Amino acid sequence: MLHIGVTGGIGAGKSTVCRVFEILGIPVFYADEESKQLLSDPIVKLEVMKLLGVNVYLDEVADRKKIAHIVFNNKETLKSFNAIMHPAVNRRFKSWLYQQRDVPYIIKEAALIFETGIEKDLNKVIVVAAHMDLRIRRIQGRDGITEEQVLLRMQNQWPQEEKIRLADFIINNNDEQPIIPQVLTLHEKLTAMAQAI
Repeated sequence: MLHIGVTGGIGAGKSTVCRVFEILGIPVFYADEESKQLLSDPIVKLEVMKLLGVNVYLDEVADRKKIAHIVFNNKETLKSFNAIMHPAVNRRFKSWLYQQRDVPYIIKEAALIFETGIEKDLNKVIVVAAHMDLRIRRIQGRDGITEEQVLLRMQNQWPQEEKIRLADFIINNNDEQPIIPQVLTLHEKLTAMAQAI
């Protein structure tokens, strides 16, 4: 079974692409969603409160907007936050992976594959790419944040051009060409690669 990464900048459309793979029967591990869920894990919660303060939790629930505001405004704090979250997400991934059977490949969707060195544990990496202005509009609509806040988050990720340079495959999600045919083509290639090993 191949391990395939799907990454791209914020707002590129990683989750949309992954949903198409899921329709094709490919299991997808959503690392960013797992990290949101892990904020309620007692051990992670304690570590996050030690780092960011108890006021980032309201009535036992993580205030993700407050957490985002703190970590995206300080690179060192973001680094410390990621040092808490990434190992916890990786443990969840390993447990999830153990349960996957009878599929040619699985997908790990994560925004920071190259930034965190995860690509070393993957057979191939797909980068989902989209124009900057489109990505900004998508995130503003999805998260209800300002353009300035979107740009601040983008600064904490590698530039799209760098991710494209390192990619094994690229899916263009600029609304210029449909993603479904692109995903179908990749699915055929990846299935053939998995069968060849």
